[in-house]
Amino acid sequence: MKKEYSKEMLAEICEKFPEVSIKIHSPRRVYMRISRDKVYDFAKFLFEEKQLRLSIATGIDTRDGMEIIYHFTLDEVGTYYNIKTVIPKDDLKIKSLTPFLPAANWIEREIHELLGVDFIGHPNLKPLLTAEAWHADLQPLRRDYADEHKEIKIDKKTGGLA
Repeated sequence: MKKEYSKEMLAEICEKFPEVSIKIHSPRRVYMRISRDKVYDFAKFLFEEKQLRLSIATGIDTRDGMEIIYHFTLDEVGTYYNIKTVIPKDDLKIKSLTPFLPAANWIEREIHELLGVDFIGHPNLKPLLTAEAWHADLQPLRRDYADEHKEIKIDKKTGGLA
C-alpha cells in the first residue's frame, strides 16, 4: 500500500460531508476543516467506517477562538487525517467523542483543564495535570492567562492560590 493519502477516501469524505474544507499538507498529512457541530459525526465516520485511529488531539488558543485538531491515522500507510475546528471563545463547548471513542477521554480532559473547553457528554472532566487546590478558572495554556492572572499568587507547596 502506497504511503500517502487516499484520493478515494477524500472523495468519499467530500461526498458525505460537503461542507468540509480539505488542505493537503503533504502526501501523508491532510487537514480537514469543519464546523464544531459536525465534528462528532465526522470523527465517528473516520473511526467506525474508515477504521482510522485517534492518535491524539491538540488544543490551541488562537485569535479566532480555540482550535481543536483531532489527529486520526491510517496506521498501515502512516497517513494522518486531521480534523480542525474552531470554537468561539464566548461559547467554549463541543460534543465529546468519548461516547464512541474512549481513547478521547484523557486528551479531552487535558484540553478542558488547560484551555477551558467544555466537552459536552464527557463522563469525567476531572483535572489530570494541575494540583487539587488549583483554581478551576485558571487555564494555563490560554493566551490571556499571563495578563489576566498576573496578580494571582500560587502556593508552591499546594499548587493552589496563595
